[in-house]
Amino acid sequence: MSSRAWMDLGTEMFLGTVDRLDDAQLSEPSALPGWNRRHVVAHVHGNAEALRRLLSWAATGVERRMYAGARQRAEEIESASTLPARTLRALVAQSAHDLAADMDRLPEQAWNALVVTARGRIVPAAEIVWMRTREVTVHAVDLDHGVGFADLPEEVNAALVADALDTHARRSGEAAAGLAAWLTGRNAQPPALGPWL
Repeated sequence: MSSRAWMDLGTEMFLGTVDRLDDAQLSEPSALPGWNRRHVVAHVHGNAEALRRLLSWAATGVERRMYAGARQRAEEIESASTLPARTLRALVAQSAHDLAADMDRLPEQAWNALVVTARGRIVPAAEIVWMRTREVTVHAVDLDHGVGFADLPEEVNAALVADALDTHARRSGEAAAGLAAWLTGRNAQPPALGPWL
């Protein structure tokens, strides 16, 4: 399965889960501490718009960051999470459609253009496909409504593990050492880790 097929499958899983939630369920807590399901949906909508900005940067060469800063991201999520359920559902579906359309239109050579992620990493635009896959698959699970990691393709779970390990290793040498000890069977308990996504 290609990276784009993973993204499309994850998008379908996420939007399908949103559609199965009634309005009352949409306001219930998600699997993420401090966020209800509306926050998760608002975040996934905002992520699509942020990644569209990176695609624009790749296509035009004019810098467009995902977010002006963490405050903008948080404010967008909070604002969208308070919209009427019907509006929020329409927004997340439309932004997913628009992101896919932007990807379809991106010239082949633009996929090699360098952009900067919200985490400050400089990556080729081609990585945007994985960035979106990661968001829609993990947050489909976070909606806590019938989708678990066991429902994701094996390749996606393997890629999520590698991505999370890389992120934790870059953040803290101590966490990386604890992960290495645990994963190689030299320590019975995994290390305490901070949030990843």
